[in-house]
Amino acid sequence: MKISVIAMGKIGLPLAVQFASKGHEVVGVDVQQPVVDTINASQEPFPGEAHLAEKIAETVGNGTLRATTDYSDAIPGSDAIVIVVPLFVNDASWQPDFGWMESATHSFSEHLSKGTLISYETTLPVGTTRNRWKPMIESISGLTEGEDFDLVFSPERVLTGRVFADLRKYPKLVGGLSERGAQRATEFYEDVLDFDDRPDLTRPNGVWDLGSAEAAEMSKLAETTYRDVIIALANQFGKFAEKNGIDVFKVIEASNSQPYSHIHLPGVAVGGHCIPVYPRLYLYTDPDATVVRTAREANMTMPAHAVDLLQAQLGDLAGVSVVVLGASYRGKVKETAFSGVFPLVEELAERGASPLVHDPMFPAEELRRYGFEPYRLGDPVEAAILQADHPEYADLTAAQLPGIKALVDGRNATRAANWPDVARRVIGDGEA
Repeated sequence: MKISVIAMGKIGLPLAVQFASKGHEVVGVDVQQPVVDTINASQEPFPGEAHLAEKIAETVGNGTLRATTDYSDAIPGSDAIVIVVPLFVNDASWQPDFGWMESATHSFSEHLSKGTLISYETTLPVGTTRNRWKPMIESISGLTEGEDFDLVFSPERVLTGRVFADLRKYPKLVGGLSERGAQRATEFYEDVLDFDDRPDLTRPNGVWDLGSAEAAEMSKLAETTYRDVIIALANQFGKFAEKNGIDVFKVIEASNSQPYSHIHLPGVAVGGHCIPVYPRLYLYTDPDATVVRTAREANMTMPAHAVDLLQAQLGDLAGVSVVVLGASYRGKVKETAFSGVFPLVEELAERGASPLVHDPMFPAEELRRYGFEPYRLGDPVEAAILQADHPEYADLTAAQLPGIKALVDGRNATRAANWPDVARRVIGDGEA
C-alpha cells in the first residue's frame, strides 16, 4: 500500500515508521521543513522515543519511508491517509480549536484519489468525524463518502516514550461511517500492526470495530476522562487526609486491595497531551456532565494547593527563592505539555516568590526558552516543590539544595530520611 501520514509529531512519526516497517510505501507530511529534512536524513527530530532512531534509519534507508511538506506529492494515489494533526483547546473558554486540523483536511482533500481510506487518529469531540470532516472532505474533493472514499475514526491510545510497545499492547479501536469503511479500516490496521497476546481481555487483542465513528470517538474520551475523574477523587481524599493527620497513600493501598476499587494517586498537577484536554472535548458535546467539569476544575487547583502547603511552612513567600523540581509533565519523559511547572511558576511569582526550575532532562538554555530561570543543584535555595517524579529525585538530599528550609513533595517521590531539619510535606500525607 501507499500510506500517507499527516503530521510527523511524537505520535505521527512513530506510526509512519511502524507502517513502513511492515513493508508499505509511507509518505509523512509535515508543515515544518526542518522536521522533514531531519527525517529524510534518517534522524529522529525529537529525542526520547524508544527504538525510534534505529527504526527511522532502517525504514528511510530501505526506501519505505520518506517525508515531505507537499500534499500534492504525498496524497494522490494513497490507499490510506492517517491524520494525527494536533487539536487544541482554548484555556479560557474550553472550546476546541480545529484550525490546524481544518487546514490539513483542506489540503489533503484537494488531492484526494478515489478509493482512499481516511482515518482520523487525533482525539475528537463525539460527532466530529461525521458532522465536520465528512462534509468538508466531500465539498473540497467533489467525492462522496461511502462510494468514492471511506472515512473512519480510530483513536491513538499510546504514550510518548513507549509508542511501539503500546501499539502492540492495546486493542486498536475503529469506528466507521459505513460497514464497508469499518471493514476496510479493520483490514488496514490488521495489516500494519502486530498485537501482544492479552489473556486478560474479554476478547482477543487486535482491531476492535466499535460499530460507529461516534462510539470510537467516545471511547477515547471516556478512558481519559475516567482517569481525570479518579485523580480528582484522589486529590480530594488527599486534601482531607492532610487536614486530619491521615496518610492517604496507606488508605489508597488498602482500598485498592479489593478488586472493585481503582483509586489513583493524588499529585501536584495533571499534565500531558491527554488528561487535561480530553475531558474538555467531552464537555464540548455533553456540557451537562457535572462530574466531569467538577473533576477538571478540582485538578486545576492542585498547583495552588502545593504553594499553599509551602506557604504554611514558611509564611510570607515574598522574596523567597523556590525551585520547582521537574519541568516535564511526568517522570522520565522530556515533554512539557500542560505540565504543572507552568501554573506553579506563575503562582509562586504572584505571591512574590522568586521561582527557579530544575529538570535533569532539560539543559539550562532549554528552560530559559520556556521563560524559566534555571536552577543548578548545589546553588543556595530556600524552598522546593517537587513537580515531576524523575528517578533522579528519589535520592535527592537537602545537602544538594543548600539553605533549603521547606520541601513540598507533589509526587511522594522523595525519601524523608534525606531531608533532616527540613519542613517536608507530601501532598496527601497528613502524617508528614
